[in-house]
Amino acid sequence: MNKRFKSIGPVFFKKRVLITGNTGFKGSWLSFWLLNLGAKVYGISNNIPTKPSLYKTLNLQKKTKYFKLDIKKKYLLKRKIKQIKPDFIFHLAAQSLVNHSYKDPVETFETNSFGTLNLLESLRFLKCKCIAIIITSDKSYKNLEIKRGYRENDIIGGIDPYSASKGAAELIIKSYIKNYFQKNKNLKICVARAGNVIGGGDWSNNRLVPDCAKSWSKGKQVKIRNPNSTRPWQHVLEALGGYLLLAKKLKFDKRLNGEIFNFGPNTKKNLKVINLIETMRNYWPNAIWKKQKTKKQFYESRLLKLNSNKAKLKLGWRCILTFNETAKMVSEWYRDYYGKKSIIEKSKKDILYYEKLMKERL
Repeated sequence: MNKRFKSIGPVFFKKRVLITGNTGFKGSWLSFWLLNLGAKVYGISNNIPTKPSLYKTLNLQKKTKYFKLDIKKKYLLKRKIKQIKPDFIFHLAAQSLVNHSYKDPVETFETNSFGTLNLLESLRFLKCKCIAIIITSDKSYKNLEIKRGYRENDIIGGIDPYSASKGAAELIIKSYIKNYFQKNKNLKICVARAGNVIGGGDWSNNRLVPDCAKSWSKGKQVKIRNPNSTRPWQHVLEALGGYLLLAKKLKFDKRLNGEIFNFGPNTKKNLKVINLIETMRNYWPNAIWKKQKTKKQFYESRLLKLNSNKAKLKLGWRCILTFNETAKMVSEWYRDYYGKKSIIEKSKKDILYYEKLMKERL
């Protein structure tokens, strides 16, 4: 055990923590984790994005204070944050689907770019002390096919509307940090960039793991579009653990204020879609699939690798789950869900298991 690592829990105990996008996949896991750490969790979101919903599955509507509010509405957002007086803010609210960004680019830019602007403007006038973690995306980077993985100071950019909206948000954040937040005694702020994550409770459309779980739970064959595509598979708790650790470190180290951190998987472990499916089959014996021929309908950036050395050096963070552990945790979560077992207990067990690994491996 690394004696230098201490639990993240006490930092959030009885603190007011606001999560934007709290009803989404990552927001729900983060809310549940913080509740288990003893935090008072508040949420802002304009809807519950999927059905089934992890937010409802974990009964978070009864355990958190949720405000149905669109972050595009600046004055309502500003007033609500002022009322909550949060000790911590995690900004996750976003239109996060690339294909939807082509169908509705205006909504994508208004939510991702100007929604972030509205949050920053609200923070500018916040009079209580607050730690803010703004979560963006690996797609904020201009894709130059860099094999070493993108570092925090690499060029920002994006071709598709989703990537461009996240790149624009990054420019807005940078401007606010430079002009308003560096001398703000009440606010400390950092940016966290992460890519797609997998984990139990994701029911988004056209996503590999949810599609597999839905089909296999009914004994059906799942159709796989690109079995040989490589992805940087990362469990949702890995990224969220990074956000929580960053918030803790930022509270006690003002030198981190205004910094950007990548929280990506090990770039040496990018495995194929078929590798994940075959590993999941070890925990889902009746899993079957076939390749589906599809025509690509829109441009999407090729794999963007994140270089997370900065988080390792300054925060002591890294991905700690093996590929097999990730596949096992994901598979067993969905099997418990579709097997009508207590998913609240399963989710709590996963978090406790991951916290134990953090103490052992970080």
